[in-house]
Amino acid sequence: MEAFVNILLIINSIVLIVFVLLQTGKSAGLSGAISGGAEQLFGKQKARGLDLVLHRGTIITGVLFFVLAFLSGYVF
Repeated sequence: MEAFVNILLIINSIVLIVFVLLQTGKSAGLSGAISGGAEQLFGKQKARGLDLVLHRGTIITGVLFFVLAFLSGYVF
């Protein structure tokens, strides 16, 4: 069972890296670093299409990564 969880963790890590690298940048430059988080937090820019799929996939694989890492480290 431990080997199965570790294999899932490796596959999930690779998928998470791919999702993050495929996402487009939300803002550029120093002004984007200052105001970019606020715009995303208050919903001024809504993701559509492929960006929405990548965003949701990143959230799901990120949560799954932490669950699998917890199982791998503490349970087994």
